[in-house]
Amino acid sequence: MDEATALDNVLHQAHVVQVSSVNGVGAGGEIRVDLSDPAESAQLRTAMAVESLPGFHCMCLGDVRFEVFDRRGERLAVVVLHHGATLRWEAWESDAVLADGRLLLAWLDGHGMPGPMQQFEAARLRAQRGTEEERNWLAAMPAGLEGLAGRILGLSRTGGSPSPELLAELTDRLHLMFPDPVERVLALLDWYGSGSGRCSGYPVHEGVPGELLGRVPIADLLAALADPRAEERHDAGAVRHLVGWKTRPRQKRDVARLPEPLRVRLLAHARRCGDSDKQVRAERWFGPPRA
Repeated sequence: MDEATALDNVLHQAHVVQVSSVNGVGAGGEIRVDLSDPAESAQLRTAMAVESLPGFHCMCLGDVRFEVFDRRGERLAVVVLHHGATLRWEAWESDAVLADGRLLLAWLDGHGMPGPMQQFEAARLRAQRGTEEERNWLAAMPAGLEGLAGRILGLSRTGGSPSPELLAELTDRLHLMFPDPVERVLALLDWYGSGSGRCSGYPVHEGVPGELLGRVPIADLLAALADPRAEERHDAGAVRHLVGWKTRPRQKRDVARLPEPLRVRLLAHARRCGDSDKQVRAERWFGPPRA
């Protein structure tokens, strides 16, 4: 029997399917669907159609459990949906890729279990935002560093920190491309202000320009922010850098050196940015001392 069609053969014999959440994803409790109606049976079979069994095995427990019973009430199969895209069944040696995972999510939604579709859409939007943030971050990368983009992005896949060798190479290239320290700092601020812009919970690769800024003398940082070429995007990088967690060896002392007009300017940027975490941090670092 063809593995890709084996589940469909079982579903063809099914009389009832009982569906439940594995880990609270399918909020709304269990659902039980009568498959004696040929139209209902055909809809589920189409939604659970398998495209291929590529040999991989998801490491999580899955999201939704389908227990399939025949007319006598005997259980024919237990199938678990993973991430709205794959199915796991003990008759297969690996997980199976659905022909169209959204069909099964829509089936669940239409039968009183909207949670999986909602979670899938939220994950899709997060991935979409992440892709856009990465694209913006790469676009802001200073000239001359493009050849190192793959190594830097790789940090987010491995979860590792940038090596001293990578940071040294980046520093050397920046000095070569931007001999003027003010231009160099402006390039780094622009880069660090791009991407997600968050002060925590951001992809590892976004921390690289922050590491480089942490090595910049505060005098050079202040000179860059005072330069007529400094714009909102540079303020974004400065706020992210100065209010982040231990971003400079002498962070408290360095922030204390900010001229009052610059402090007010950066605080105003943080208040406009729409990031509540960044605003709270900025109020603490740049705001007036509390009584």
